[in-house]
Amino acid sequence: MYRELRATACAALVLIGMAGCASQPPENDSLYQALGEQAGINRMVEALLYRIADDVRIAHHFADTDIARLQEKLQEQFCVEAGGPCEYTGDSMADVHAGFDLTEADFNALVEDLIAAMEAERLPVTVQNRLLQRLAPMRADIIYR
Repeated sequence: MYRELRATACAALVLIGMAGCASQPPENDSLYQALGEQAGINRMVEALLYRIADDVRIAHHFADTDIARLQEKLQEQFCVEAGGPCEYTGDSMADVHAGFDLTEADFNALVEDLIAAMEAERLPVTVQNRLLQRLAPMRADIIYR
């Protein structure tokens, strides 16, 4: 229940106008360090991908996905959002998710899987929330309108 509330809270923050997105990376790398730098981000992304694969709610959305590329782009994106020394070389979130007709439930399921992956990495809730805050504005480009 706590995980569901945090996922819903993350989505709600976007609705009230939370600032920040991939085109505006943070000014320092303290979140990057708190995530365990690139090695920590890589472990978290790997854990996330395993959780997605086992999540019957959303796994079907990834059936035709190049998982190696997805892993690389998520690592880049999380690194940039955390203020790390990376560059995101992927497509925009709107372009990547176009045509998938993703719902709020799909988005929340992914957020729940991300939270579980961060918990598995034993990241403090404050660090988890900082990353979720940076990623939340992407919601508008992911959910089908």
